[in-house]
Amino acid sequence: MNERVKQLLVLGREHYSKREFEKAEQMLRMVLEEEDRYADVHDMLGVIAHSRGNFLVAERHFERALELNPAYTEAALNLAVTYNDRGKYEKAREVYSRIKVGPMGTAQGLDPFARGKLANMHADLAQAYADAALPREAIREYEKATALCPHFADLQVKLGTLLREVNDLPAARVHYEAALHAKPNYVPARLQLGVTLLALGEPHAAEEHWREVIKLEPENSQAKMYLRMLERTRASQPPQPPQS
Repeated sequence: MNERVKQLLVLGREHYSKREFEKAEQMLRMVLEEEDRYADVHDMLGVIAHSRGNFLVAERHFERALELNPAYTEAALNLAVTYNDRGKYEKAREVYSRIKVGPMGTAQGLDPFARGKLANMHADLAQAYADAALPREAIREYEKATALCPHFADLQVKLGTLLREVNDLPAARVHYEAALHAKPNYVPARLQLGVTLLALGEPHAAEEHWREVIKLEPENSQAKMYLRMLERTRASQPPQPPQS
């Protein structure tokens, strides 16, 4: 490596770490004009292109990064996400399957950033399946996502809602409760858990969650609507005879 390339690399990586993408791109492209053998240069350029929504250019850079270094996990993750963004779901799955993710092929060795990326990739694929009216396939992908990142409350809620749609109410309840365990003040989880509890024949428990929503968001129209519905239902029921 000559001194000019070395200096350009240092500057490019420094600008990139500060998210000064325009300056970083200029330096990194100058590196490529001199030498095309640094996988991280292509990975950084791919991330920059992806941040601008230029997924085709990003894809080419990530692919080149993996040509230069097939064991480059970060580039593989980025490529899988980009394939997913472009609708290339099978290719995304192929890349994902090649990623070495810890001992005995488990995900336990991944750092939190990588786990989050993989979880979001599964979630994107799940949404694609849901949009195609394939709920069972969507559920399987959300299960993979929540297994990687159980603290992602929004993914727990999405999985719970799909499970409720296929009439698996007990499983839906588990995931709504998991969302609240991760994020106790997460309003969508409380709303949907209330709906599920009502369907399970537990109106008092449902009411508790909806009243908690009102405490968190006093103007929440959904919670108010559900509570009014409960009140009307109770008012329309005949009085219960006293128990002897």
